[in-house]
Amino acid sequence: MKIICIGRNYAAHIQELHNERPNEPVVFIKPDSSVLPKQQDFYIPEFSNDIHYEVEVLVKIKKVGKHIAKEFAPMYYDEIGLGIDFTARDLQATLKEKGLPWEKAKGFDGAAVIGEWLKKEQFKDLNDLNFKLLKNDEVVQEGNTSLMLWKIDELIAYVSTFFMLKKGDIIFTGTPAGVGKISTNDYLSGSLENKELFTVKIK
Repeated sequence: MKIICIGRNYAAHIQELHNERPNEPVVFIKPDSSVLPKQQDFYIPEFSNDIHYEVEVLVKIKKVGKHIAKEFAPMYYDEIGLGIDFTARDLQATLKEKGLPWEKAKGFDGAAVIGEWLKKEQFKDLNDLNFKLLKNDEVVQEGNTSLMLWKIDELIAYVSTFFMLKKGDIIFTGTPAGVGKISTNDYLSGSLENKELFTVKIK
């Protein structure tokens, strides 16, 4: 499986990081080794002093597809989830300044938290999903999929133009505003439509 991530998909998050608003989705990939095993704590890596949380709605692909038209995209997934795209912000900033790829800042071991999966039929409208991240029981990020610059089906159509999608692939659809630094002993939990889908302890 591969993890396809979308950057800069919420206007407020673009503004908070002082990034340029893109004309098309920003795409990067995390390796499968970046997935944090279930029930395992996240250990802050030695190479960064500024690891940020980024909560995101996830989509799991259920069958092979390429050049998928937007109107047919719903046929390629039936599960929605929530996760965290951990980012070494200091390392990312250095790489961006030099015009280099982001993978070291985004794809390190444990950098992808993947919570429980829910059937999409549980939701009335996938383009109106509320989700949030709590740090030490305080809400630090809140979002709604209606605020995405590119919605789920548009992302599947776009990504499948470049990468063949396969069963088990996961798309991270972007993070809303409110990203921030984690510290040792923090406790993170993420909820989608008030259903808690993951918890993570920071070591």
